[in-house]
Amino acid sequence: MRHARRTARRITRLAAVGGLLCGSLLVTRAIANEPGTSAPPVPVGERLVAQLGAARTAGSWLGADGRTVVAVTDAGAAADVRRAGARAEVVRHSMRDLRSAAATLRAAPRVSGTAWSMDYGSNEVVVRADSTVSAGDWSRLAGVARTIGASVRMERTWGTFTTRVDGASPIFASGGRCSAGFDVTDGRDAFLLTAGHCGPVGTTWFARPGDATALGTTVSGTFPGNDFSLVRYDDGVPRAPSDVVAIGGGRGVRITGAADPVVGQRVFRSGSTTGLHSGRVTGLNATVNYPEGTVTGLVQTTVCAEPGDSGGPLFADGLALGLTSGGNGNCDAGGTTFFQPVAAAMTALGVRLTGTSGDDDAEAGAGSGQARPGGDVAPSAPPAGSEAGAPGGGGTGTGVGTGTNMGGATDTGDGTASGTGTGADTGPVAAISRVVSTRSVGPGLLVIGGSLIALVAARSMRSSRRGRGAW
Repeated sequence: MRHARRTARRITRLAAVGGLLCGSLLVTRAIANEPGTSAPPVPVGERLVAQLGAARTAGSWLGADGRTVVAVTDAGAAADVRRAGARAEVVRHSMRDLRSAAATLRAAPRVSGTAWSMDYGSNEVVVRADSTVSAGDWSRLAGVARTIGASVRMERTWGTFTTRVDGASPIFASGGRCSAGFDVTDGRDAFLLTAGHCGPVGTTWFARPGDATALGTTVSGTFPGNDFSLVRYDDGVPRAPSDVVAIGGGRGVRITGAADPVVGQRVFRSGSTTGLHSGRVTGLNATVNYPEGTVTGLVQTTVCAEPGDSGGPLFADGLALGLTSGGNGNCDAGGTTFFQPVAAAMTALGVRLTGTSGDDDAEAGAGSGQARPGGDVAPSAPPAGSEAGAPGGGGTGTGVGTGTNMGGATDTGDGTASGTGTGADTGPVAAISRVVSTRSVGPGLLVIGGSLIALVAARSMRSSRRGRGAW
């Protein structure tokens, strides 16, 4: 009997120790796997293109089945791509050829209302001209394309290529109404990242029309050439950590990092005029000749946008991708929208996303969605969505701050997204939730707790038996 009790006690102690080890491992993995603690992995297509070089590849994209496709120019490169688990497509023109064609187009006389980008799927540089391009300009541009050869395709498109500032609507700065992009920091000050064409350096922005207190002032930016600007939040603006972009209806999507988009990728855009819409990336390194000037290095998409959506965020899978620049069409008939890549903008400005790894000061987060007098939650942008009376009522912001702790959005397949909100985002619980996911850590803590109870029970049993002389 004594031997059986000793065996039971040893088994209990061993199980408890094993439980402690397993629970600790679960907690460690949960913390290590939290978003934002490491840079997103380089997509396999981008990695293969970089390894094989511009003379043997011509871009990569996601196929309809979600598999990576890499355009290659020879059988050896195709074999390397297949060994890496991607699908190879042998094409005639290399990336070097496509870049040369684009350089020739840039060197030609500028024609407002035209745009071009590399179409990896067709292995061509596609030149589009909107309805403002005259027959003479079209003919001259077509002549340039003929001198380049078969790597260029010319297309006419409807509407006009314009930036998305709406000077006719209620304005929040002298240059017009724009949308918030992402909250960023340089480690000291809090900033809002938005489109460069929204306003030059020195532009003063307000959260709502008629506000007596300014939201911030544009301190840096560039347009044309690129299309991004940096708005420093005024010292008087209440601040709260903000790594969430609002998508309307009291919902938001948490942003955990930044990345470059991939051709074929499903993406989402939020703006103060039209709210949330989705589409796909159709081209990279696009050039657009707006009436105000030429912008290069843009992301081309099928996402719609309208005046007032400028500067709004482009994102997918919790990653910041771009800032709304301009395009043609609208959200009734569709169209093409171009975006400034956000990673390139942050690198040029020397800032990083608020709330991501490396953020030394929680107070560096800008006042996105900070609580305002009256208890309303305002987005961290010049436009305040439905508060501004903007059509669509789908205001955008770069965080929810002290208002609501938003969950991730779920793609519903119809160009919209749904999300969930939980409780107030204040106090120590909120602070912990921004570091680790309690949902992920929970199982590990339960295992650890059960193991500690088992150890205490085993020790109590031993002490009790000693007191009676049985052990």
